[in-house]
Amino acid sequence: MENNTKFYNKWPFHVAVIVFSIVSDQLTKLWALSRFTDETGAYTYEKIPVIGELVRFQLVFNKGAAFSSRPQDLMPFLPPWLFFLLISIVAAFALAWFYKSIDKRDYLSRLGVVMILGGAVGNFIDRMRMQQVVDFIDCDFPDFIMTRFPTFNVADSFVTVGVALVILSPVFLRKLHKQIKEEKEAEKKNEEIKNEG
Repeated sequence: MENNTKFYNKWPFHVAVIVFSIVSDQLTKLWALSRFTDETGAYTYEKIPVIGELVRFQLVFNKGAAFSSRPQDLMPFLPPWLFFLLISIVAAFALAWFYKSIDKRDYLSRLGVVMILGGAVGNFIDRMRMQQVVDFIDCDFPDFIMTRFPTFNVADSFVTVGVALVILSPVFLRKLHKQIKEEKEAEKKNEEIKNEG
């Protein structure tokens, strides 16, 4: 376990995760665009069952931000490409700061941030290249919540899993987080004593 923890905390592994998430996302999107284009070059919007109606592939273009929200509704004075560029730069700096602030022993949170970054870059490439994001994975959802889950892509999957890892890290690494908290409290107390003296 100790060796695995050290391996997950090494920057080459984190860089590899980012590269893998971007490459796998872009390759699957290229496949989707090719698969759903007919001989005339027009996009087809057929539905391909993968696991019956539970999981299927269909081509959808998201011209907005998360959950199809439109940037022009938030900042109408900015062209969409500039809006996404600025948001992506701010998000990248925020994620880098958050990554740096995480205790190095908390490998789950660090891996989660890396996955979020990789997924965000994958969708950012789409927005800069096509002014829209390619989505093609369509999953069913319990009908008492919604009819179907919003169509998504591999980048979205990396972001979702990354967020889940960050949120669940205090649950899975409870002892470590307790230890980190105690160390910070002791450090703060020592600092206060030092300042008083």
